[in-house]
Amino acid sequence: MKILVTGGAGFIGSHTVDRLLSRGHSVRILDSLEKPVHELGKPAWLNPQAEFLLGDVTRREDWLRALSGIDAVYHLAAYQDYLPDFSKFFRVNAMGTALLYEVVVEERLPVRKVVVASSQAVYGEGRHRCPEGHESWPDMRPEEQLRAGRFEVRCPACGRETRWQPSDVPGANPQNPYGLSKHAQEQIALQLGRRYGIPSVAMRYSIVQGPRQSFTNAYSGACRVFCLSLHVGREPPIYEDGQQVRDFVNIHDAVDANLLVLEDPRADHRAFNVGGGRALTVLEFAGIVARVFGREIAPRPGGRYRFGDTRHIFSDVSELRKLGWEPRRSAEESVREYVAWLREYRDVEDILSRAEAQMKALGVLREVVA
Repeated sequence: MKILVTGGAGFIGSHTVDRLLSRGHSVRILDSLEKPVHELGKPAWLNPQAEFLLGDVTRREDWLRALSGIDAVYHLAAYQDYLPDFSKFFRVNAMGTALLYEVVVEERLPVRKVVVASSQAVYGEGRHRCPEGHESWPDMRPEEQLRAGRFEVRCPACGRETRWQPSDVPGANPQNPYGLSKHAQEQIALQLGRRYGIPSVAMRYSIVQGPRQSFTNAYSGACRVFCLSLHVGREPPIYEDGQQVRDFVNIHDAVDANLLVLEDPRADHRAFNVGGGRALTVLEFAGIVARVFGREIAPRPGGRYRFGDTRHIFSDVSELRKLGWEPRRSAEESVREYVAWLREYRDVEDILSRAEAQMKALGVLREVVA
């Protein structure tokens, strides 16, 4: 097949491109190479066997160029950051996706499958249950609760602390601009795909980890922050109390899922969680990173929290497992690959300081007032 991968120069996109080429597909990349993710322009890892188009998914003329002769699309291009430019989340993530379907329908293009990158962020705080048995999808935690250092989610019905539950596909309660835009994006893809007979799939990725994950934007997660910290001799920053539960999935497992849903018609017009299958606290993950670096550390919470962060989130991957997929790589394997890649680069010392300064300036990074 001739396959278009938007965002194909990025993290998940470039690995997907490599695997598609190894399977004998012809691949075209559409990517805007936007900073700060692509701070140095076109990355060295871009596969020379793929055709590259510099373009923007919010421009109709770029979609027309990119979709010419295409059989299937991986729409992985996205905007994510801590910046409060809310309209850009929707312009890139939602409007860009609507434009894809608009062009395909109006031009009567013979696209046989569209796979869209959604996100675990559509779950917001995720699914919870309290000791009274109330199950809920709660809203974000109040600011006054976080400032007081009380981090656990409370039941909307009785006010008691809850325990997290695996979040499954029927649930969604996005709380931040990124999650809201991703939920809109997947609904556009699934509903328009069904209406116009374009088999479409939405992939709700958990925290994907591995080499090529940008270390130059503030948004990217714990693997980048912890590895960069130890790489430059700092103690990794721990927000809240470090007991937050997270769901990490290896990049190669995520790509396995991408290729599976392309080839399996049982996936059509559905959303799937793509997670790691193992819950880890932030402190546990920091310990894994330390072991990979051969360091003995005892990371300590620093009395700060990030406004808008989720307390606990863990995705139920049972529906993808029914199609034969399994998360096979461990968090430690993800970290080892990332560290090996990171060590190829120099001049990364100031990245953490810049990201932290940006989060403080935007009011994202805040202090607990005991």
